[in-house]
Order: sequence, then C-alpha cells, then structure tokens
Amino acid sequence: MNPKSTLSIAGHPIHPMLIPFPVAFFAGTLVTDMVHSQSANPFWPAASNWMLAAGLVMAALAALAGLTDFLGDARIRALRDAWLHMIGNVVVVLIEAVSLWRRLVQGPDFIVPAGLVLSLLAVALLLFNGWKGWEMVYRHRVGVKEETDIR
Repeated sequence: MNPKSTLSIAGHPIHPMLIPFPVAFFAGTLVTDMVHSQSANPFWPAASNWMLAAGLVMAALAALAGLTDFLGDARIRALRDAWLHMIGNVVVVLIEAVSLWRRLVQGPDFIVPAGLVLSLLAVALLLFNGWKGWEMVYRHRVGVKEETDIR
C-alpha cells in the first residue's frame, strides 16, 4: 500500500496543487531582480517585493499541507527524500523572508547584488527540492492511489 496524503480533496493531495504558486513567485522574483539590475525603472523592485510577499504566503499554505502529509503517515517520515524536501523548502522560505525583510529595510539598493544572489540561490534550491518531491511521488509513490483503488 502506498503512503497516503493526509490532506486531500476527493482523493487528490492538496500539497502538489499548491506548490506551483510559490515556485512561480520565487522564480518570478529572480526574473524581476535580473530586469531591475539592467533598468532604473522603479516598477521592477516593487514587482520583486510583491512577488516575494505572494511567494511567502503561498509557501506557508503549501508548507502547512506538506507538513500535514508528513506528520500524517509514518512511512513518509521514514523517507530520506521527504526530510531533504522539507528541510530544503524551509531553507528557501528563510532565504526569501530575509530577502524581503532586507529589501523593505534597505530599499532597491539591496537587490543588486545581494537580493539577486539570494533569489538565484532560492531558485537553485527549489530545483533540488522539486527533484526530491518528485522522487517521493514517482519512486516512493507518496499520495499515489493504488491501481486497485482507481475506478
């Protein structure tokens, strides 16, 4: 029997439905930071701040869903990939929270180079964390219905 997702709607796990949002917002922050580094337009730092804030809100929702699944099935907690995925995502959220805080304190001057480096680091970690998340689904079949359950 496959490890079950504790938080689901009609058998569909919630965590995988939420994770595209913070990933897109954090990747979008990297893009707006890169554009800002080449432009004096004040739109880009503001866009980066909004992307970071939205990414942090959605990351919190995705984290709650993921933590519910993690705590809800001992077989998930036994997976090394689950621990790496969770710890990696906590690190990303911490990086992005510090980045937003420094941007709000220092203004657009923080973005080049420090904010840009933090955005690049966060996106690189997201690639690793995504890899580990898919390892859990495709290798360990977390949240995947058994073939006998499919109707």
